[in-house]
Amino acid sequence: MTRGQRGFSLLELIIALAILGAMVAIMFGGLRMGVRAWQRGEATALALQHSRSLTQILEQALMGIHAYQGTPEPEGRRVLLFQGDAERLGFVTVSPPVPLSPIVAFTAVSLSVEAPEGGGPPALAIREKALPNLDPFEATRPVLVDPTTTAIRFRYLRDPGGGWEETWDAAVERALPRAVEVTVTTTINDQAVEQPAMIVPIRATAL
Repeated sequence: MTRGQRGFSLLELIIALAILGAMVAIMFGGLRMGVRAWQRGEATALALQHSRSLTQILEQALMGIHAYQGTPEPEGRRVLLFQGDAERLGFVTVSPPVPLSPIVAFTAVSLSVEAPEGGGPPALAIREKALPNLDPFEATRPVLVDPTTTAIRFRYLRDPGGGWEETWDAAVERALPRAVEVTVTTTINDQAVEQPAMIVPIRATAL
C-alpha cells in the first residue's frame, strides 16, 4: 500500500473520537444549562404572577373595608370591628378574598402567616366569617392557605401627614386608620423575596 492510500491509525481514531466526545459533552452541557435557565425563568414568572394575583385579592378586600360595629365583648358594647397588629389583621369587608356561600353583605376577614396544623413552613392563612357574629375573628379553619407567602407585615396610617403605627385597635381608637400598608414576602426559586409595599387607603369612616 502506498503512502497516499494509508488509512487512519488507531491513535488518530482515538484522538478523533475523544475530540468528538468532548464536543458532544460541551453541546449537551450547554443544552442542560439552557433548559435549567428556562425552567427557572418559568418558575420565576409563575411566582411573580401568583404574587400579583394575591396582591390584587388583598387590595380588593382592603378597599372594601367597612366601618362595621359589632358586639364581640361580653358586656355587649358596640365597637368597630378592626384589629390590626404588625403581623396579623382582622377587618370587615364587602369584598372578601373568597366569597362565602350563600353570599352575605359583610364578612369578617383575618390575615396572618402561621405554621399549618400538620406542621411545615409558615404560610399565609386567610379566615372568613359571615356577620353578624359574636366572635368575628375566631381562629377557625382557613378558607385559603398560600404556602408561597412566608411572611406578611402591616402598618397603619394615623393621619395624612404620616404617623404610621405598628398596631391599631379600633375599639380603643374609635376610628379606622387612614390607610393600611402591606408588605408580603414570597418564596421564588427557594429564596425569600420581599415584595414592594402596598398602601391601600381606607375610604370607610366610622359613624
